[in-house]
Amino acid sequence: MFQKVYNPKSKIAEEFIDDTEIQETLAYAEAHKNDFPLIDSLLEKAATCKGLSHREAAVLLECDDPAYWEKIKALAIQIKQRNYGNRIVMFAPLYLSNYCVNGCTYCPYHLKNKHIARKKLSQEEIVREVIALQDMGHKRLALETGEDPVHNPIEYVLESIKTIYGIHHKNGAIRRVNVNIAATTVENYRKLHEAGIGTYILFQETYHKKAYEQLHPTGPKHDYAYHTEAMDRAMEGGIDDVGCGVLFGLNLYKYDFVGILMHAEHLEAVYGVGPHTISVPRICPADDIDPGEYSNAVPDSVFERIVAVLRIAVPYTGMIISTRESPKVREQVLQLGISQISGGSRTSVGGYVEEEKEEENSAQFDISDRRSLDEVVNWLLTLGYIPSFCTACYREGRTGDRFMRLVKTGQIANCCQPNALMTLKEYLEDYASPDTRAKGEKLIQETIPLIPNEKVRSIVVANLGELTTGKRDFRF
Repeated sequence: MFQKVYNPKSKIAEEFIDDTEIQETLAYAEAHKNDFPLIDSLLEKAATCKGLSHREAAVLLECDDPAYWEKIKALAIQIKQRNYGNRIVMFAPLYLSNYCVNGCTYCPYHLKNKHIARKKLSQEEIVREVIALQDMGHKRLALETGEDPVHNPIEYVLESIKTIYGIHHKNGAIRRVNVNIAATTVENYRKLHEAGIGTYILFQETYHKKAYEQLHPTGPKHDYAYHTEAMDRAMEGGIDDVGCGVLFGLNLYKYDFVGILMHAEHLEAVYGVGPHTISVPRICPADDIDPGEYSNAVPDSVFERIVAVLRIAVPYTGMIISTRESPKVREQVLQLGISQISGGSRTSVGGYVEEEKEEENSAQFDISDRRSLDEVVNWLLTLGYIPSFCTACYREGRTGDRFMRLVKTGQIANCCQPNALMTLKEYLEDYASPDTRAKGEKLIQETIPLIPNEKVRSIVVANLGELTTGKRDFRF
């Protein structure tokens, strides 16, 4: 019988996510978790911001020496600061429909759930939802739908994207629409690309094939290979910014940690571009889903370690944390590597216009951080972060390998910091509460002198002044 061999350049799922390679990696990490000369050499290598292989990163994740954990944590903070500074990008999910034909055991959208309220937004309802999001101050959305070829065909998603980009209310506008929909065809990815999406996002849930198939017993998502190879088809369809993620707690976290890094290495090997983002959700309560049924649940201390080592291993990749996590957990991992967070989120269909009644629940998962966007922005400012509403890279063509080159050389900061300040100023002028505005203005004034390029600094100062007169949308 032919034995599949690990090959990061292969486009076959079981070859670039090879179970034998993962098992050998985990055994290697266990055997070397106290090999401190090796760990020192890995930390020295990682400090160059060139990243680590999945096997090297697994050693750091396995290391349980308290003194070395402090070293790992310190390096993660250092790398986060080098590549992202104090900027935190803001976004919100927009659930279009929760109709779904899959049988995923961890998601309340599963087909057999007969008591969840099934909803699908009309284009008129989308307009109202988007205006509500614009009135909060959001500029970047992540579209979410269940998988249902009848209720949620690609034509519905494309029409919705066109509707969203066409909505301009007061000073509000959604400038970037990311899309998180089920694995699809090259042709459909091409259509999404032509519609002007930002990042295509798809969570693997788990990279362990047997566990994956058990967790997805029915529906098109049951096909492990088709799902795992989706990013390749997206790339072939012209989408050069893709976002990966696993749902930690469904399977052994160490296995999925290695798997997501192997997926990143595969994208680098084949396309020269790793994932634009990596998301790190954990299993949480939702309608008929009890996370207590999952024996692999990840505690906070381990979650922090996962975030820190991912930041070290893939320093070029944005990292996303959702409102699944509590404010306390979000605060802890922000410094370790997170660069994007949601704010004021609703995970129900139509939840931004009208708060749902409990008996009409259509949410995908329960929210732990229920603060408004202004409260989240105020909190970030208090912690010394710059909430950024920037979407400039997509609109200036800095995507895929062009974006990655800037990040890997550290040059992206020359664009990102000024853009963050200018988009924050927009938010302060149009949406912020008095206290948030005062904190934001103070942070902007403290940050302007830190812009190293004198010409850029002078342009930023001029644009900030223009923003007070009603002009909008300045960007580098």
